[in-house]
Amino acid sequence: MSKHRVAIIGGGIAGLTACLELAHHGYDVTLIEKMPTVGGKIRQVDVHGAGIGIDSGPTVFTMRWVFDELFQACDCNFEKEVDIQELSVLAKHYWQKDSFNLYADISKSAQAIRDFSGIKQERLFLEFCEVSKQVYNALEKPYIKGKRPSFTSMITQLGISGTKSLLHIGPFSSLWKSLEQFFPDPRLQQLFGRYSTYCGSSPYLAPATLMLIAHVEMLGVWSVKEGMIAIPQTIARLATNRGAKIITGQTALRIQTHQNYVRGVELQSGEFIPADSIIFNGDVAALSTGLLGEQTRLATPVSPTGRSLSAMTWSMQIPKSSFELSRHNVFFDQNYDQEFTDIFQQNRLPTHPTVYICAQDRLHGNPDKPLTELSTQQLTERLLILVNAPANGDQPPNDKEIAQCEQQVFSLLAQSGLEIYPTTANTIRTTPQMFHQLFPATGGALYGMATHGWMSSFARPSSKSAIHNLYLAGGSVHPGPGVPMAALSGRLAAATLMEHHALTK
Repeated sequence: MSKHRVAIIGGGIAGLTACLELAHHGYDVTLIEKMPTVGGKIRQVDVHGAGIGIDSGPTVFTMRWVFDELFQACDCNFEKEVDIQELSVLAKHYWQKDSFNLYADISKSAQAIRDFSGIKQERLFLEFCEVSKQVYNALEKPYIKGKRPSFTSMITQLGISGTKSLLHIGPFSSLWKSLEQFFPDPRLQQLFGRYSTYCGSSPYLAPATLMLIAHVEMLGVWSVKEGMIAIPQTIARLATNRGAKIITGQTALRIQTHQNYVRGVELQSGEFIPADSIIFNGDVAALSTGLLGEQTRLATPVSPTGRSLSAMTWSMQIPKSSFELSRHNVFFDQNYDQEFTDIFQQNRLPTHPTVYICAQDRLHGNPDKPLTELSTQQLTERLLILVNAPANGDQPPNDKEIAQCEQQVFSLLAQSGLEIYPTTANTIRTTPQMFHQLFPATGGALYGMATHGWMSSFARPSSKSAIHNLYLAGGSVHPGPGVPMAALSGRLAAATLMEHHALTK
């Protein structure tokens, strides 16, 4: 009997996760990726063309258990395959001359908050940690690991204690309203409100349940020695070793169907990949807008909450600095609400952006020895600088707006003492328009739909589509965006496919 043929469109983390698992279970898998290398949003940029990659996509690696479980299910060990090390400092935060480290050790963070903002704020921070832990524990099984729960089914699974945990935070209110209860210091409201941007959303519109991200980080943040790109590269290698075929540099032009069943994938080259099942690892907007053919328009509904955040980034290789950067750094402006008003209401780049920097060569973020991870022979270091942006990349760029935003970004850094200057020689800038080209039909949105309103989490599509044997994976479907969540979506898609195939054999 011939093997069940599976075509996977998109070599992002979700497509690769599904590819590895299906290949491990003996399926005939072909993965198609339009870029020269796999990784999707996990990508590197080489500024000087010298083969030195700068992580220029996701940079924060959390929820390691997702990959431990995946690799274990495929008879291998994640830590033996990927060189990682846990960070002692989660991130360093700056408000011009003031700075504050958030640690993996909660007691160290509590002491730092006491020194930074007083004993009352320390007590409230510890209360916040306990509540965010309760929210995460309540939602992990019914929502994060669930196939795609409805609000009713989730409440049923939560039980009395889980429901009490959610009611305690006021789940129908915004994240910002909830944070106001725990953080009278507005600087710490900014710090913890920033977690909503991990889902591409505004803290003023996102649900309070997103405070669970704080607990996720406190469970551990790791650095990947070779850069985040090592994770998809390793998964691709393991999948190939198990018989999967990975095609790069080829664009999937159309999903062919017959009587609402998939038949295969037509490539831009003219080649046809026959398939009994297809997993689409891309933004579902590409299906609903007909980018993969008119027949796929009804595969999934249009997002009811609109696009998530895009970004403007600067990938830089510059002379190493004595400035005390950690691995992850956030520089705040005073007008925090203006940032999200500009993006979500004015549809423009923020006039007062929050600036994130990943200092890729500050591997372990030790604040007492800020340069120990930089070789004494190393003359340069790699930085990714990122600000949030509207997902309007399908519109012409506003050069004046881009220039004003860039000036504001590097002015804010200089106010904190970090003076760096982008040039065409040391920097590659990426705008929402460029992200739209990389990820078509998105406008440059990097997180699927925005998580705005308490019901938005239940509006994401599941791994099943309205077309028979067409499955969905990636950050635009359940359980949501981010590297580990997208990986979970890939595993859900693979599991749903295998379950359905077993029933129809």
